[in-house]
Amino acid sequence: MIQFKTIDGLLLRDMVMAGTALLEKNREAVDALNVFPVPDGDTGTNMSLTMQSATREINSKEFLRADEAANALSKGALKGARGNSGVITSQLLRGFAKALNGVEKITPIQFAQALTKGAEMAYKAVMKPKEGTILTVARVVAEDAVKQAQKDPDDYDQLFHVILKSGEAILKKTPDMLPALKQAGVVDSGGRGLMLIYQGYAAVLRGEDITLADTGMENDTSVSTDDCHDLSRDLTYSYCVNFTISNFREDCDEHDLDSFRRRLNRIGDNVSVVGDLDKATVHVHTDNPGSALEYGVELAEISEVRIDNLLEMKRQFEAARQPEKAEDKAEADSPADPEKKYGFVAVSLGAGFSQFFTDLNVDKIVEGGQTMNPSVDDLLNAVNQVHAECVFILPNNGNVIFAANQAAELSKKDVRVIPTKNVAMGIAAAIAFQNDLDPEENVRRMDEASMHVKTGMVTYAIRDSEYNGIEIKQGNIIGLHNGQIEFSGPSIHDVIMDMMKSIVTDDDELITVYYGADVTEADAEAISADIEKEYDYCDVECHNGGQPLYYYLISVE
Repeated sequence: MIQFKTIDGLLLRDMVMAGTALLEKNREAVDALNVFPVPDGDTGTNMSLTMQSATREINSKEFLRADEAANALSKGALKGARGNSGVITSQLLRGFAKALNGVEKITPIQFAQALTKGAEMAYKAVMKPKEGTILTVARVVAEDAVKQAQKDPDDYDQLFHVILKSGEAILKKTPDMLPALKQAGVVDSGGRGLMLIYQGYAAVLRGEDITLADTGMENDTSVSTDDCHDLSRDLTYSYCVNFTISNFREDCDEHDLDSFRRRLNRIGDNVSVVGDLDKATVHVHTDNPGSALEYGVELAEISEVRIDNLLEMKRQFEAARQPEKAEDKAEADSPADPEKKYGFVAVSLGAGFSQFFTDLNVDKIVEGGQTMNPSVDDLLNAVNQVHAECVFILPNNGNVIFAANQAAELSKKDVRVIPTKNVAMGIAAAIAFQNDLDPEENVRRMDEASMHVKTGMVTYAIRDSEYNGIEIKQGNIIGLHNGQIEFSGPSIHDVIMDMMKSIVTDDDELITVYYGADVTEADAEAISADIEKEYDYCDVECHNGGQPLYYYLISVE
């Protein structure tokens, strides 16, 4: 039971640290709630990194006053905000801090009102807010919190009881608000991330151990989900193992299934056994794939076996990243040339794409994109290192545009964001730029050029799913046309050729095939040759993009 009547700066800091820790602990599970069954779901990662930045700021000194601590929290979150989910989180905290201006110790009614202000600010920050997302969860929780606080102005215990109960209730309804969630069989990932933060807050106020917190996540998905393999971190185990068990031995019961889970936990982590004695899907990270399969065979028949080599995936990921040298950073920090009229910042992931932007005279390349969204602070620092009067940002990812807009708002320079959703659009925009035009005309030209590009992207499915009426099986190749999943099948070649039928028209002239880190040059040339044969009225180019996870990115103009 919560005995606190008010929350000061030090207590708020402890609450934030607990919420951040609980979110980080469940980061991969939140990532796995991604609506698309693609291997780069990153909501949990982006929210966690955003909260970690907020935690560093609130820990920078001992803030005794609640308003000072809240302002530090807001500042840190805004600097570290990554992706759409991270930026929305930062706006929730920004509004929370604004509502507490002049407040030394927060009462329950002030806390509830601050949640309301946070939700309002987050809604305003999103151009076209959708219900069934983190925004809905934040708004409904705040509304119910205000009602409770008005009834019992001094009772934090009942307030947090309502916050958690209300949040879980509205989170379970998110699939009914967004068809994509219902099709994927998941609740909203951003909403779940927010509830983990609030659960951390409550644990501190109640004096509970957050490692024992009941997150309520066991019913977040109605389908098996694989994690997205965060390759930017050190790996604990070498292999990711997925398989299905069915046709159990007649003498098996639930105790055997529980024992199976415990045995998997002894040889690895990220263990998930979802299902019952009719059929269950299994996921584990381990150094002993054979042992995991043997444990399964002892209980039932196994099928749909998939083993990913995480070490090899990490090697390819790191090879594609090409981190900048320290001396390059030092030079960028202190530009010696006179300030020019225009400069560029582009987000890119993959050695080939980064080289394209370098050849197009982009001043600063920020590493990131799929699986690794740069923060607001990363983008702002890059803008500040460009010695130009006007700086254009090419986000090159739909999940980076929001952060780019925030960086532009914070910068003292004249910054223009071209809302490119992938690197192909970014390349087209950079080519359309003309140095002798004014900023407004260049924005118009680059935006028009980028929107003219049609794109297809090819990756693999990390789980069984259904999207837009398309039946998708784990491990299938999936094709995304202009960001939407429209094709699925067992063959990369067949998915690409089917996808091209929907993308290419008689008016098109150029098809560019960018192949990723997991594709050989020979395979890419063969695919390109087949495309050229089918669409002989188009010029077909083939380039090494070096992107991880996505086998191909194909642009049509």
